[in-house]
Amino acid sequence: MTGTTAANTESTEADTMLPLWPAPLANGPVDATVTVPGSKSLTNRFLVLAALADGPSRLRAPLHSRDSALMIQALRQLGATVTEVPGDGNFGPDLEITPMDPASSGAETVIDCGLAGTVMRFVPPLAALRNGVTIFDGDPHARNRPMGTIIEALLALGVPVAADGGRTPSSLPFAVNGTGEVRGGHLVIDASASSQFVSALLLVGARFTEGLHLEHVGKPVPSLDHIAMTVEVLRSVGVVVDDSVPNHWRVSPGPIHAFDQRIEQDLSNAGPFLAAALATRGTVRIPNWPAGTTQVGDQWRSILTAMGAQVSFEDGTLTVTGGPEIKGADFDETSELAPTVAALCALANGPSRLTGIAHLRGHETDRLAALVAEINGLGGDAEETADGLVIRPAALHGGVVHSYADHRMATAGAILGLAVDGVQVEDIATTSKTMPEFPKMWEAMLKPSDAGADLDEASN
Repeated sequence: MTGTTAANTESTEADTMLPLWPAPLANGPVDATVTVPGSKSLTNRFLVLAALADGPSRLRAPLHSRDSALMIQALRQLGATVTEVPGDGNFGPDLEITPMDPASSGAETVIDCGLAGTVMRFVPPLAALRNGVTIFDGDPHARNRPMGTIIEALLALGVPVAADGGRTPSSLPFAVNGTGEVRGGHLVIDASASSQFVSALLLVGARFTEGLHLEHVGKPVPSLDHIAMTVEVLRSVGVVVDDSVPNHWRVSPGPIHAFDQRIEQDLSNAGPFLAAALATRGTVRIPNWPAGTTQVGDQWRSILTAMGAQVSFEDGTLTVTGGPEIKGADFDETSELAPTVAALCALANGPSRLTGIAHLRGHETDRLAALVAEINGLGGDAEETADGLVIRPAALHGGVVHSYADHRMATAGAILGLAVDGVQVEDIATTSKTMPEFPKMWEAMLKPSDAGADLDEASN
């Protein structure tokens, strides 16, 4: 196998000399209106579907970030055409996508997954529908992320997958030898390490000759909200999905209709800005908050209320005002929201427990170990449990928060820096994974304004 050159190391940013960003200390209650870029989860799901659709599609107000750029490049290498066209948003152009042609033969190609879970999990099943060899690799940390379930699933579907020397891989790097079609049918997997394994197969199941009956066996699948998002997205483009039986998903074979879709803003990425309202006892407003959504970030309404904030939703704007103190609380299955929740818990006046998030050990970094290390490094009191964290009140002090190439660790450090003088975040640029303008938007949020600053301007 050729084209795989990334070093397989377990080093972290804590072992290197990366730039330090002085996290701004709030000098009073924040008062800001913030609009964040589009949802990464929705952008990359619709991009995959556009590559398999029955005609050209358009994405309006999609996310433009490292993760979405890696997905776009991957689709281009598989034969799709992705073109930027003028849009009406503040965060970049729209996208027009002409689907790939599975019948055409292609030369061997190498796909860089970076550290994007949606690329390393969603694209290999798509590559199985391409006639040719596709090699997958990514950042050094990506080689530590769980991939065995997708590889085993492709092998069970009759798709050849191999690493150097012909061995069967369990992680990046590896090669998929697609033939242009996959039979499909009944497939049993263990998706207990990541819901992305389920979503990856569901997204392409309609293009399998016999469709797909996907069955999960094992411990519960984490982040079921993300699978519900995938199912809703599939149904929106005409794919028939039956998810009426727990741990079974049946995708009927058939076309994926071309679409014209506007992407919701990323509610998970809104979390750090909403958290700023609690950390500073101020107010943050997020306009264009969807009245109904499958995004896990909609949980901010209940999470922040439990922590003592006033939360209201009126005329499409979510408004959060921090209370006189941050309350500790117990939270179950906060998923990708956990780093932001943990940062607030470290500032709370009572103990907190986060459960149902053991799968975060397999994200961009081991987020549970990283959160404990960084909170305790600032004088906090956090410890790991079998499936989460316990965080107790403690007086925090300044210091370096390491990001571990993880965007959510970086934004967690920024939240702590609002209330703790002298916090420095290592490699704040890692936020470009999903929010390239984060540092500029964060600093703009803290500037005094009349009736709140509109942070759309920070992206221009």
